[in-house]
Amino acid sequence: MKPRPRLPIALTTAGSDSGGSAGIQADLHTFAALGVHGTTAITCLTAQNPRGVRAIQAATPALVRQQLEAVFAELRPGAAKTGMLFSAAIIRTVAEFFRAQPDVPLVVDPVMLATSGARLLQPSAEAALLQRLLPRATLVTPNLDEAAILAGTPLREPEDLRRAARTIHQRFGCAVLVKGGHLKTAGRDAIDIFFDGTTELLLSAPFVTGVSTHGTGCTYSAAITALLAHGCALPDAVTRAKHHITGAITFSQRAGQHFVLRHDWKNPARPRPA
Repeated sequence: MKPRPRLPIALTTAGSDSGGSAGIQADLHTFAALGVHGTTAITCLTAQNPRGVRAIQAATPALVRQQLEAVFAELRPGAAKTGMLFSAAIIRTVAEFFRAQPDVPLVVDPVMLATSGARLLQPSAEAALLQRLLPRATLVTPNLDEAAILAGTPLREPEDLRRAARTIHQRFGCAVLVKGGHLKTAGRDAIDIFFDGTTELLLSAPFVTGVSTHGTGCTYSAAITALLAHGCALPDAVTRAKHHITGAITFSQRAGQHFVLRHDWKNPARPRPA
């Protein structure tokens, strides 16, 4: 009997979305779709659906650390990501843990606000994110609002994305993917800018009209993490992840009254839309 192939392992440290579209749930969907075994350290329970966040209950920092230690003891990941961290205490715990794991690529999705406007990062936690976690990150993946905070300037034009990426890289020393999907002046394309200090990439895909999906940022960063776990170089992982999220949006379908991403859109066995 031939030995079974080993699955790459990826870790997500994030909040749970009871609606199943973002957070831990989106990350695990993405990991599975890209052929990676997903592990988790859950930072918060949330009561939410695509319309909004109703309640948040944070885990204790000690429990977050215990989850990380348990995963690394038996299922050491090839790459990891963070999403909703919520409090300064949790951020300090996560940053301290990953500082001791310098060989594991870390993708930081700096989740600050939900699409509905609910705060997913306490105001007092912003300094800990900037000072403790981002300097450890391999890549940070801010959306327009988050990039404006990290760069200290509003983003209104495509050229602003380039300037913001360079500013963020200079300030924190990590590679940057500024996501410009909601940039109104970008025309018919959803554009993102990647910059790692040497390589700059303009990632563009046709804007998918007529759908509004939840969890795109989580899925995008999870796809990058999964591809890093497979051994892809960072620029290649970002490029492939852009292709994946574009497909997931393009083939999105309705669940209840809302559109949901199709993480398995590349799977030829999945049912096609009617």
